Amino acid sequence: MARCKPQKAANLLLLYSQNPEIRQVKTFDGWKKEHKTLRAGAHGYTFIADQKYEKDGETRQGYVICKAYDISQIRTKQPEPPEPKPIQTLMGALLKDTETKICIADNLPDQVQAQYIPRERIIYVRNGMSEEVTFHAINRELACAAMDAHDGTYSRVQAAPQAFCAAYVMAEKYGVDHSGFQFDKICQMQEYGNREPQELRAFIGNVKNAVYTISRHINRNLGQPEQEFMPDEFSVSEGMKGEVQPPEIPKVEEPEEKNQKQKGRKSKKQAER
Repeated sequence: MARCKPQKAANLLLLYSQNPEIRQVKTFDGWKKEHKTLRAGAHGYTFIADQKYEKDGETRQGYVICKAYDISQIRTKQPEPPEPKPIQTLMGALLKDTETKICIADNLPDQVQAQYIPRERIIYVRNGMSEEVTFHAINRELACAAMDAHDGTYSRVQAAPQAFCAAYVMAEKYGVDHSGFQFDKICQMQEYGNREPQELRAFIGNVKNAVYTISRHINRNLGQPEQEFMPDEFSVSEGMKGEVQPPEIPKVEEPEEKNQKQKGRKSKKQAER
């Protein structure tokens, strides 16, 4: 989830089971639209693609099982992994203009690193922790806030495991040390992958959505665009260069200048008389 381009939870699980090193996948037609070709001998991965179809005169949304290809299988310059940002830079981007207010508190118990209070929509963070631990704790609570629908159904007991996983993904995504994370309890809660597939996908889906919300906020504050600029497929013609002259903007006269001109016209008329 941290390394692969955003995908649906079902595709994340499906792609990871085939090759954990997958980073960016598109269908053959998707790469073709970018004028990219496959490397010789490339074999695609099983992939779930959205598909629109018509039924009873209505356009509906469905899916189709097809093949997709990772960027490592494409004849193109391979992307280089981004250099990890200093923790101070990440903390600045994390704390800037958050939708959920973050307050540093000196009176939180030692066993509470940070906590999201849904009634107040505030995250209280214990003062005096290291920057790395503070980064993890705030991300965990921002994930809790992202899962709060503000309809009275929020439960910290249910949100905490997914929020913990989201904090781990954020650490992996931005290169922050995550050696302090332990997943034994979460694996036990998920029955080591033996729970119903729908429940497992829902768990992963909540983690993914929370990570997307937080990383979008951080990337915006780091100055990274959410999408690359592409040439306009449909645009208004600008004409040939040099043919169109810019419109002449009338000069706005100052009151004093206007009065002087009026006085000058009056003096001229008097002289003619």
